[in-house]
Amino acid sequence: MSKPTEVNDSNFDQMVLQSKTPVLVDFWAVWCGPCRMVAPVVEELAGEYDGKVTFTKLNVDENPKTSSQYGIMSIPTLLIFKDGAPVSNIIGFRPKAELKKNIDAVL
Repeated sequence: MSKPTEVNDSNFDQMVLQSKTPVLVDFWAVWCGPCRMVAPVVEELAGEYDGKVTFTKLNVDENPKTSSQYGIMSIPTLLIFKDGAPVSNIIGFRPKAELKKNIDAVL
């Protein structure tokens, strides 16, 4: 099973913006309860979409530059990037089926 890759301020451009496949970025923090609820769902989806979508996680406390660049005000926020631009924005915990709809719409 594929697990989300940790990204940070220094490798975000290379790992997300320059990716040939769509990238889902899970903006999260250790202290965030809903983030811990969405994490296993994101991991399941990473396995299901292996090879089609790249799944990443960005800790907002450790990476303030990227978080502020994309206006992350609430977490968890899931941004889906395609061709270097955010194309889908999901804020808060959402059921797996809803996340799949957002991902499928980008593919």
